[in-house]
Amino acid sequence: MKEQFKAYVIRSDASKRVTASIEQLKKEDLPNGDVTVQVHYSSVNYKDGLASKENGGVVRNYPMVPGIDLAGTVEESVSGRFAPGDRVISTGFEPGVSHYGGYSEYARLRSEWLVPLPQGLSEKEAMAIGTAGFTAALSVDALLHAGVNPDMGKILVTGATGGVGSMAITILAKLGFEVTASTGKKQQEEALLRSLGATEVISREEADASIKGAMGKQQWAGIVDPTAGPALAERLKQIQYGGAVAVSGLTGGNGFESSVYPFILRGIQLIGIDSVYCPMEHRERIWNKLGGEWKPERALTLGIQENTLEQLPHTLEKILQGGAVGRTVVRILSE
Repeated sequence: MKEQFKAYVIRSDASKRVTASIEQLKKEDLPNGDVTVQVHYSSVNYKDGLASKENGGVVRNYPMVPGIDLAGTVEESVSGRFAPGDRVISTGFEPGVSHYGGYSEYARLRSEWLVPLPQGLSEKEAMAIGTAGFTAALSVDALLHAGVNPDMGKILVTGATGGVGSMAITILAKLGFEVTASTGKKQQEEALLRSLGATEVISREEADASIKGAMGKQQWAGIVDPTAGPALAERLKQIQYGGAVAVSGLTGGNGFESSVYPFILRGIQLIGIDSVYCPMEHRERIWNKLGGEWKPERALTLGIQENTLEQLPHTLEKILQGGAVGRTVVRILSE
């Protein structure tokens, strides 16, 4: 392990002004944990963008190394679960929020936050999937367990050009679903979304349109919704009998107002998706699917950008402004 190594560190001064820069850290600067990982790749998520700004509501203590995702090789371990040389990934839990995360050449973590890198995935592919792809897979899994199947009809994916949306489209298409993609960037990104597996692309305005009355036309067998907001109430009115909505984000807002009619007249389900504290047994099952029969090959070959630590400020600002398309991985390991 290097005596000094690079990390992207966020600090808050006495006036609560938040600044970020690349610093040289030492082994003793790392927080407690039973496994030290040499980080090869991390990724960029909306949550990482929030962590980089004042009043983002994500970081619990400063200084902080953001990066809620990481993949690499175990350097040191006093855990019975992992040994030096093991390839591992970490998404969710505390890294990047209250514990130094993935934007660092080394990370010391708790072993219960780590998952063995599935066969069929490289470190870079795992981070191209990252929290966003894992959340997408959890959403698809929830729809399947709710009884939604390809014979029932179309699946709507909102925020389709984002990380969760783009990964969900690819996974759903691979499973035989007919996918309608909703995006605020229809003209610019329709070709990409169709390449990912969408059979139809509609504008955000079409997907979010207000519907008179308590119920609307039965249009969607299910919805993967990482945006939510007030428009979620309108989408619920359009779910067909026995359908379901998997909601995982709040880029459209954190509140909505709905009646009970779609639930009691059509028997629909609204399912919350939590990727942060997802139990380990379920987490490993989903990651193994992502390395196997659910591997989102189309998304891994389209719309994946690679950045360095030095490019993070611009990339984090871009994702906060809604300008991100697909997934961005961050190469951490120095050549």
